[in-house]
Amino acid sequence: MENEPDHENVEQSPSAKTTEEELNKSFNLEASLSKFSYIDLDKELEFKNDLIDDKEFDIPQVDTPPTLESILNETDDEDESFVLEDPTLLNIDTIDSHSYDTSSVASSDSGDRTNLKRKKKLPDSFSLHGSVMRHSLLKGISAQIVSAADKVDAGLPTAIAVSSLIAVGTSHGLALIFDQNQALRLCLGSTSVGGQYGAISALSINNDCSRLLCGFAKGQITMWDLASGKLLRSITDAHPPGTAILHIKFTDDPTLAICNDSGGSVFELTFKRVMGVRTCESRCLFSGSKGEVCCIEPLHSKPELKDHPITQFSLLAMASLTKILVIGLKPSLKVWMTFPYGRMDPSSVPLLAWHFVAVHNYVNPMLAFCRGDVVHFLLVKRDESGAIHVTKQKRLHLYYDLINFTWINSRTVVLLDSVEKLHVIDRQTQEELETVEISEVQLVYNSSHFKSLATGGNVSQALALVGEKACYQSISSYGGQIFYLGTKSVYVMMLRSWRERVDHLLKQDCLTEALALAWSFHEGKAKAVVGLSGDASKRKAVVADRMVEILFHYADRALKKCPDQGKIQVMEQHFQDMVPVIVDYCLLLERKDLLFSQMYDKLSENSVAKGVFLECLEPYILSDKLVGMTPQVMKDLIVHFQDKKLMENVEALIVHMDITSLDIQQVVLMCWENHLYDAMIYVYNRGMNEFISPMEKLFRVIAPPLNAGRTLTDEQVVMGNKLLVYISCCLAGRAYPLGDIPEDLVPLVKNQVFEFLIRLHSAEASLEEEIYPYVRTLLHFDTREFLNVLALTFEDFKNDKQAVEYQQRIVDILLKVMVENSDFTPSQVGCLFTFLARQLAKPDNTLFVNRTLFDQVLEFLCSPDDDSRHSERQQELVSLRPCKAAELVATHFSEQIETVIKKLQNQVLLFKFLRSLLDPREGIHVNQELLQMSPCVTEQFIELLCQFSPNQVIETLQVLECYRLEETIQITQKYQLHEVTAYLLEKKGDIHGAFLIMLQRLQRKLQEITHQDEKAKEELSLKDVEDTMVETIALCQRNSHNLNQQQREALWFPLLEAMMAPQKLSGSAAPHLHPDALKSLTMQVLNSMAAFIALPSILQRILQDPVYGKGKLGEIQGLILGMLDTFNYEQTLLETTTSLLNQDLHWSLCNLRASVTRGLNPKQDYCSICLQQYKRRQEMADEIIVFSCGHLYHSFCLQNKECTTETEGQTRWTCYKCSSSNKVGKLSENSSEIKTGKTAPSQVKMSPSCHPSKGDSAVKKAASEPVLDPQQIQAFDQLCHLYRGSSRLALLTELSQNRSSESYRPFSGSQSGPAFNSIFQNENFQLQLIPPPVTED
Repeated sequence: MENEPDHENVEQSPSAKTTEEELNKSFNLEASLSKFSYIDLDKELEFKNDLIDDKEFDIPQVDTPPTLESILNETDDEDESFVLEDPTLLNIDTIDSHSYDTSSVASSDSGDRTNLKRKKKLPDSFSLHGSVMRHSLLKGISAQIVSAADKVDAGLPTAIAVSSLIAVGTSHGLALIFDQNQALRLCLGSTSVGGQYGAISALSINNDCSRLLCGFAKGQITMWDLASGKLLRSITDAHPPGTAILHIKFTDDPTLAICNDSGGSVFELTFKRVMGVRTCESRCLFSGSKGEVCCIEPLHSKPELKDHPITQFSLLAMASLTKILVIGLKPSLKVWMTFPYGRMDPSSVPLLAWHFVAVHNYVNPMLAFCRGDVVHFLLVKRDESGAIHVTKQKRLHLYYDLINFTWINSRTVVLLDSVEKLHVIDRQTQEELETVEISEVQLVYNSSHFKSLATGGNVSQALALVGEKACYQSISSYGGQIFYLGTKSVYVMMLRSWRERVDHLLKQDCLTEALALAWSFHEGKAKAVVGLSGDASKRKAVVADRMVEILFHYADRALKKCPDQGKIQVMEQHFQDMVPVIVDYCLLLERKDLLFSQMYDKLSENSVAKGVFLECLEPYILSDKLVGMTPQVMKDLIVHFQDKKLMENVEALIVHMDITSLDIQQVVLMCWENHLYDAMIYVYNRGMNEFISPMEKLFRVIAPPLNAGRTLTDEQVVMGNKLLVYISCCLAGRAYPLGDIPEDLVPLVKNQVFEFLIRLHSAEASLEEEIYPYVRTLLHFDTREFLNVLALTFEDFKNDKQAVEYQQRIVDILLKVMVENSDFTPSQVGCLFTFLARQLAKPDNTLFVNRTLFDQVLEFLCSPDDDSRHSERQQELVSLRPCKAAELVATHFSEQIETVIKKLQNQVLLFKFLRSLLDPREGIHVNQELLQMSPCVTEQFIELLCQFSPNQVIETLQVLECYRLEETIQITQKYQLHEVTAYLLEKKGDIHGAFLIMLQRLQRKLQEITHQDEKAKEELSLKDVEDTMVETIALCQRNSHNLNQQQREALWFPLLEAMMAPQKLSGSAAPHLHPDALKSLTMQVLNSMAAFIALPSILQRILQDPVYGKGKLGEIQGLILGMLDTFNYEQTLLETTTSLLNQDLHWSLCNLRASVTRGLNPKQDYCSICLQQYKRRQEMADEIIVFSCGHLYHSFCLQNKECTTETEGQTRWTCYKCSSSNKVGKLSENSSEIKTGKTAPSQVKMSPSCHPSKGDSAVKKAASEPVLDPQQIQAFDQLCHLYRGSSRLALLTELSQNRSSESYRPFSGSQSGPAFNSIFQNENFQLQLIPPPVTED
């Protein structure tokens, strides 16, 4: 075997030697040109969760995979439909008329459907991602290719292969080998050999870079030693003659290679060396006579993955013109997967590319294949049993046709479209990162080899058509770099490092974009990231340092680019565009130290920039994103806004800032002078923990004019309102104007405020000052609001003893100030009395007032003369207890209910009142007939119900009585409650109208489901669709019994059409997301309608549909098969049930007849009671009773012993001896008699009316009743006991009884009370009545 480089002395052809020497002499200067380096092996295979779509459609295992021979024997016509293991992997799109237009390279703009697709607007990915790829010309190699063409007649370049060396094949059969320094190391072959073999059409370098395989346009293959430049093999018989080599590829095994010729065949080449003689064995893997392969790709594993379990199979992917195959070459040849393309543009190029990716912490190979504008990704895994599983990943839909697909790393792919534009795509998010035009490369196409022009053009038209855009041999990737071979040059493309991408934007003066890109690196949201390693914190630190550098540069540029002359507005606009960016990123990076030191100092050099900077801080301060600032910046900020007369802004800023570092007295003075009362209170509270001083300052302003009876100015009214709110906040434990008081200070602040309010005199009181000045001032300012503040405060005083004392004290002061003083108007006193009434009405009230005062309060509230407070009292009454208020009004004021309703202004209270009044479920025991309300009231309640509780409308309507249907329907339509409208229309009798509303609702739900985006974050649930469909079915079922056939079809067929409509879209470019669920729901509709619509009518309607009349019956195949299966099951069930009933009836009647024709054999001939023979009593009108136990009695004797019972007009007898001695136990209830008549004893013995029984008693015939004799009933009961388990007839009988008694309730074993022993109560009883499962394709 040839596993090591050969060091034999093999002669090299003189022409090759001479050519190489000549080239080396002429390329001395070019050899010293710029070097290029390769990026190390792909570092993207980190073991972390991949973002691939978790919906994986496993290709099912096949017990016996197809053999290669069976696949080769398939007919490979273009129109043939291939069936693979999992047809769901294939998405067959409808192709437009442009799909079959052909185009050449020269006329690629005419007829190419990519031009039609390009009308879509491309996103501006440059501003988002910057320049992702760096492309550069390899000047040394390019120059030497041109020189070789001129000096040694090498011809134009035709193929390139890259490893640690670069090999370039030419049209005259030479292979030029360059090293990493772009120096020419070898020139393999000669032009004379090239004249014989033709152009080099394919190249391949093995893993260790020791061998080179060259394929030629006339079909020959040569192998070269890259260390010595020797020709090791010249292979001419590996494949049929007269065909060009399209591809030749080394596998990971250096002794194994794969070649593909222009006949579409694929061969495996095995290299051996026996006794020093090199040989090559060829084996056909795929015959071109049965299908032409035009692309092959063996799976190459990197050195670090050489032990991966998948590598032992030596996988090979092949793309023919109609399908993809994945085969394993080892340990034996085996086909693992076939995958048809479906119909597509025949001129599009099939592409294959392998790469190892990390998915769910496991690294496995992924195959990307495409033809046209859709890229499929298949993940290949090996299970524990050693079998290979292929699962489909998320597809990539494009708006252009591809001619090349290259992995640059596991997350990033580079695509080349048919007009030579490169597209860099992030695989997980499918986002396009960059578009690069590479027409300057003048890419080499392999069209002549696909057309096999060197051998006379003996290829199929289909392969020649694909070859128009084929550039397989012109593009090669290695180590994260992609090499493009042009007619006169070689270009290399690679991902830029993150620093390089940022710097590239900086060079183009795109500083804002550079900062945004750097921030995306910092947050880990950037795509195609190269050069950032280490843990997250380390990466963030590195990027943050770079961003700080950019910010300094940005600040310098902002100052430098500022216009020196012109209007101040121009300068302000300049800085308003630039300074906020600095502030944004400094705060995002949490670098306030940088922002308020170096950046602030730098921008302070320009007064305009400084002002803009300070104004930029305002939104951050107001949103609490910027809390701490240096004292200098804070002082400058306040001064700046003060200078610009923006005092309201200053106040808003102060209440959001930490003002402990400022001169508090100076700030308070500024606030007082500028009427910034909120800020002043905030400074007192936060800066000095002082809560009473602000109150005193405000009281001093508003108290004098109030005491003097003067009208307050607008400023003083504002101060008074702020004072009330401030007091309310303090008593509630909240800070003013925002936030909360520290918990440890809350009790202290409350006590201080109460002590302040109930002070007898103010601090600087004059002799004329009345007592309790603060309470008096607030009452004069706004009695109602002050009492509301106290009421809210009292709500929190539940378990606090001291607070309860304050509450009583406050109430006493209020009464003393207002009742004993004539300064307050009756309306103000009324407010106090209303306040007291509310407090006294509370169940946990602790207030105490004297009786006289209580009477005054009651008299005031009940005064009929004062109309101003009626509505207020009504509102209060309803708000306290709506149920009790409704009961009170209904009982005592039933004639004035509508007047009361008109007085209630609050809609919420009105709704609660009407619900308590009209809804019987609320527990109000009111006779609705005595209320005598018009339907308008009920309809008003229904409208309020639609507003406040739409989910309860239907169940409420079911219990309401007095409403008009037409008006109620208008109300529900107004609020778009479609389900309620349908209910009312059905109640009205308009079944079709109700059905149309439910149908429209169902169609909207289906449209939302079928048109939602696959990436939608909030995926709509199918539950809504199913619920709506079930309600619609129930509507149809309820009413179908009362409709004729035509009306039934008008209901059921539109419902069926609505459910099937989304499934007609399954062949479109965007199939719906829930095909299986929708099929299941459609099946449910079909099963439901089958009870009302004839099966032929259903099938005829489906088959008449224009969509399914055009050969698309496969989409409804499952539905029709399901209907037929249900029909067959029901037919079989009916036949089986009829057969069982007939058999049971026949068998039972046979046994019954046999049992009733047997005679009885008495044990003795005398009565067991009187011990006399029956002959003695012959003269008497007496009957002889014979029991099955053998005892014989006179009927007269049994009657004397009370052994008879009367049941349903019949006399039932019991054996006296057996029942008294309990030898046999309790006898059957169905004991009967036998009538012997007044005959002679001899006749008694022989009378045919004496029938034996296997029951517990003999039977006396009833007189010509059309029912079974009691004897027959007894025999039938005995018959049932002969079964082991329950009789099938008994099952059906009991089922029919249950169904007749409760037609809509499922039967259960406990329906007939404890005395009824149902067979369904038996724990061993099992009944299976489900139809067989529907088998889906």
